[in-house]
Amino acid sequence: MAIGAVVLAGPATGFAQQPRPEPGGVTVQLNDDTAYELGLVGKYVHGDFNVALAQCPGDGLKAPKSTTFSSPVLSIGKYDYGPLIGVPANISAEVTLKEGTAPGSYPLTVNCNGKSYTATFSVPPRQVNAVPAGAAHAGDGSMSS
Repeated sequence: MAIGAVVLAGPATGFAQQPRPEPGGVTVQLNDDTAYELGLVGKYVHGDFNVALAQCPGDGLKAPKSTTFSSPVLSIGKYDYGPLIGVPANISAEVTLKEGTAPGSYPLTVNCNGKSYTATFSVPPRQVNAVPAGAAHAGDGSMSS
């Protein structure tokens, strides 16, 4: 199995990082930056919508129906084979992190026209969203002078 590495372009001032196409115009990445939030490319976001994206030459603007994603730590579903507005991709799929996945770097592979192309994405540690039981609580300010 041939595996090509996708290299992310360096950041340009005011612009999102985008992957550089492999020979043949193929790219693969997890998530994409938005107008509201930068730094999403190549990172799994806990508690939010995550999507695998790829550009795979196919029939006109659409990726071939044989195009698939794979990753050892992601469950992948709900494929969309069509061009996306504002994102250099013509295939996307919803992804969720498999239970018990440790923080670290993992591969995301797209099988495009019989060849595999792989990018790496990171899974950050989960942040604590609730105050642990028995933790000290700050006052409401009613006793301040």
